[in-house]
Amino acid sequence: MSTSQQLWSLGILFLLMNSIPFFLMRRDKYLARRNRWRIPEKWFFTLAFLGGALGTLLGMRVFRHKTKHKTFTWGIPLLLLLNMGVIYLLLKYL
Repeated sequence: MSTSQQLWSLGILFLLMNSIPFFLMRRDKYLARRNRWRIPEKWFFTLAFLGGALGTLLGMRVFRHKTKHKTFTWGIPLLLLLNMGVIYLLLKYL
């Protein structure tokens, strides 16, 4: 696989890994307003750890959800830094 194909694949993976938690934030906010079963917080942290921290952070800001939870306001930005470090290393060694 050529370098451009690898970059394209990484870009698509990055987009998918960040759109999932973004839309899950929207869904969880919807469920919270209706006092229904919620998406466990560990799912958001797991997805953020696996590369979806940017989507989680954007979902928090756009939908104003989980913004008062210290674990989210500190943890998700730290996971975003970790994600950026991993992306940097992947791009460096391609």
